[in-house]
Amino acid sequence: MGRFKNNKKGRVNVKPIAMKKNNQPNVDHVTGDKIPKSFVFSRTKLPASVKQLQMDLRKLMLPYTALSLKEKKRNTLRDFLNVSGPMGVTHFLMLKKTASALSLRVARTPQGPTLTFKIHQYSLASDIAQSQLRPRCPPDLFKNPPLIVLSGFGTQELHLKLATIMFQNIFPAIDINTVKLSTCQRLVLLNYNKDTKLIDFRHYSIRLQPVGVSRRLRKFVEKHEVPDLRNLQDVSDFVTKAGYGSESEGDEEGATVTLSSDIGRVNRGSTKSAVKLQEIGPRMTMQLVKVEEGLCSGGIIFDESENGDEKIAKKKQNEDIEEEGEEGSEEEEEGEEGSEEEMDEDLE
Repeated sequence: MGRFKNNKKGRVNVKPIAMKKNNQPNVDHVTGDKIPKSFVFSRTKLPASVKQLQMDLRKLMLPYTALSLKEKKRNTLRDFLNVSGPMGVTHFLMLKKTASALSLRVARTPQGPTLTFKIHQYSLASDIAQSQLRPRCPPDLFKNPPLIVLSGFGTQELHLKLATIMFQNIFPAIDINTVKLSTCQRLVLLNYNKDTKLIDFRHYSIRLQPVGVSRRLRKFVEKHEVPDLRNLQDVSDFVTKAGYGSESEGDEEGATVTLSSDIGRVNRGSTKSAVKLQEIGPRMTMQLVKVEEGLCSGGIIFDESENGDEKIAKKKQNEDIEEEGEEGSEEEEEGEEGSEEEMDEDLE
């Protein structure tokens, strides 16, 4: 399919989410649920670094997102909403940069709710890769959606419950009885800190390594490359000599699993393999500051600024009450002293 023609004013230029040959289904054939799809776009003009963050978020949401979505200044939210319906888009991720802050809105289409997060810090996928000795990004890494893990969201507060439901439904659900392990290659982790009220957003790649197999043998089996045996006396030295960090790498019991089926050339079923998480970015530290009932509109369910003002007012009220109590106690003490003096005069 080609791109939609942008002859009329206000039309959004978007490359369809469906692939060229095998169209992606709108309903999961296993669970029967509607597959969530997303648009990632901006509501204002973004600087270069935030523009790259937007592209990193689009890659993170693959394969059920519009990677080549083109937005223009005259496009309104209704334009995106009109295009999202025929394409089965269920969620909007909207970046906005102002002079004071960078924010991310996550909205459910077409009727909301909308969650607004203030981004305190972020790192691009390229920054994460440059900080690593061996960056890992295989070509088929983004063929399947990531798994989602939420930590610290087990609370009775309404706004955190809504955030939990939103993030759980933004990616397709999996059936642990029928899921193929080879499709589980990425992981999105969100950790909520109740003390700071900050959410750590991380994106990892998942890889498996057979336990007890040297790095040299693993590379030989995976890549089928002819090994360099010039400095070895015998071929057995290649097998028995451990590679760098190979014997102790991933042999901890807490990080190993027993596979139910074969994955790749090295990891075989009924054998132990070490689970390795490697961060691929982007990385964000953000805070939930607002929850709206509708799509970027409607009643306000939660507002962090109002809660902060209420806390300040309550604290001030408590301080005033304490001051009044102290003044009252001082007056009582003065009254008692006066009565004692009067009694002494009467006795005299």
